Amino acid sequence: MENRNEINANTENGSVAVPAWRRDQRLTISRVAIQTARAFAAWTHRYLVPPAEAEIVIGAQTGNGTLVGVMFASGWNSDDEGTAEVFCLSTDGTPNACSALLGAARRAARAAGYRRLVARTLPGEPGTSLRAAGFRPIGQARASQGASDGADRVVWETATTGGGR
Repeated sequence: MENRNEINANTENGSVAVPAWRRDQRLTISRVAIQTARAFAAWTHRYLVPPAEAEIVIGAQTGNGTLVGVMFASGWNSDDEGTAEVFCLSTDGTPNACSALLGAARRAARAAGYRRLVARTLPGEPGTSLRAAGFRPIGQARASQGASDGADRVVWETATTGGGR
C-alpha cells in the first residue's frame, strides 16, 4: 500500500519502510493553520476526530516543506490551570516526527505559562516517543472528547520546568 507521502507499508509484517531520501532529512517545527492541521490529522490518524480548536497547533515539516506531522494542545479541562494537554498528535510515519512534536509541545506549553504537560495513549501503545520526550505514565483515565472508540487511556505527564500559570 502506498500513500501520497510515498511511505510503503509492508503488508507481510506490518512494518513501515521509509524511503532513504526521507531518513536523512532534518525536521522543522513551526505553527500550522488549524484547517491544515485538521485535514492532515483526518487523513493520518487512526481513531481521533481532528479537534475544532486548540490553543497550540504545531507541525513538523521536512526540509522541502512537506508536512509530516501535527500536534494539538490546550489547557487541561480541570481546576488545574497550570496543565496543558496534548490531545491529538498525528504523523505519516516519518521517523522522529512524534518525538520532535512532543518536544516542541513541551517548549510551547512552557512559553504559554503551563507548568505541566499531559498526553493520553491507548493501553496497548508502548509510548516510546512519549518516553523519549521525557514523559512518564501516571495512571489511567477515561477517553478524551475526540476519541471515537470510548476506551480508557494511559495518562502521561512531563514538567515544562517553569511557567507562572
